[in-house]
Amino acid sequence: MSKNKELFVTAFALFSMFFGAGNLLLPPLLGYQTTNQWHWVTLGFMITAVVIPIFGILAHARLQGSMYDFGKKVSPLFSSVFCIIIYIISVTIPSPRTAAATHEISIFPNFGTSALLTSTIYFALVLLFVLNRSKILNFMGKFLTPLIVLILLAIISIGLYMPHETVYTLSVDTSPLITGLKEGYQTFDAIGAIVIGGVLIISLNLKGHDSFEEKKKLIAKSGWIAGFGLFIIYTGLIILGSYFRGELDIEATMSGDMKRATLLRGISLATLGNIGTAFLSVLVALACFTTAVGITTGVADYFKGLFKDSQEVYIITAIVACLIGILVGQLDFHYIIIVAVPVLKFVYPIGIVLIFLNVISQKLATPLAFRAVVLVTFIFGVLDMFAHFFPTNIFLKTLREVIPLGAIDFAWVLPSLLTFILVVAFQKSK
Repeated sequence: MSKNKELFVTAFALFSMFFGAGNLLLPPLLGYQTTNQWHWVTLGFMITAVVIPIFGILAHARLQGSMYDFGKKVSPLFSSVFCIIIYIISVTIPSPRTAAATHEISIFPNFGTSALLTSTIYFALVLLFVLNRSKILNFMGKFLTPLIVLILLAIISIGLYMPHETVYTLSVDTSPLITGLKEGYQTFDAIGAIVIGGVLIISLNLKGHDSFEEKKKLIAKSGWIAGFGLFIIYTGLIILGSYFRGELDIEATMSGDMKRATLLRGISLATLGNIGTAFLSVLVALACFTTAVGITTGVADYFKGLFKDSQEVYIITAIVACLIGILVGQLDFHYIIIVAVPVLKFVYPIGIVLIFLNVISQKLATPLAFRAVVLVTFIFGVLDMFAHFFPTNIFLKTLREVIPLGAIDFAWVLPSLLTFILVVAFQKSK
């Protein structure tokens, strides 16, 4: 395989592992709700759903290890606990969520079957792919991703060039930038980058790549290409949601997930006609499936590495992850998102600071900086999580209002940044 071909196959595979249920359903509704301010919500969404995840891939290119290497400068114990928590979250929330989305959008409207049947068949296929570990990268990059991208580009291109009614309605969202940042959280892509980056490295090793520098360049370039693809698709979907504001009526009584699905279905029907529903079903199923395969493979790879590269452990872990997917995948998509919110508020900040600390110069990101910044981020992440569970608590509410950005769930940002600056200054003074 030529270098250019391998680069694009790797980048496409990476794109497909990122692009799942939330990535497809979230952007159109953001554009629909922000209308004339779609550019602000796009900016916020890109920061948490594109920029930070791609930095995660760049960190993997530098480390070329596993998720364990992201946190080992804090301490080996911390890194091990962090890895286990992330992998448990991955197989209990984002992976089953892909099955729930596939059932609600692709399967049930067309066949009316039960969620149990859908999730069972879905994760049986996921297991089949995961057990054929060495072929995953090529199959996703050569076949599945091009099909996903072609359908998406067809919907976006036709939708953008169609004549649309001019909408003068002001945005119903008074802070679209913050909304975009928060919705980018819901894609799980920052955490996903830490998980699937390890999958990418092991896949390249299985293909015979031995040179550290060659892998570093390949992974970094693949990350930028995948990031550019995500940027184009997200922007297109957000603009489409804004453009169709005057043509598609989404009832206010609908829940969040029903609004997302109805809007996406309406856009597909308007752009591709009756065949648009079929294309949408295929698109959702493929986008969700590739993400579930990436997550399950990452989890199985990690536990395999813990037990001296035991293939038996890899198989057992993959089976357990798929069984959990079958059980949780029967739940309502919206319910899974609700459960995910407090978990994200606690875990996401730690994942983000670990990504940035592993990307910047290691002269600045010393073990002391890792420990101090992660500790401060942990404390404020816990504060945000407790504030979610106890929204009427006066003490928590007052405390969050005093902390800069605390009222919008980003209480950890400035304290973490300030801690990093103080540690760097302290180390230079010594």
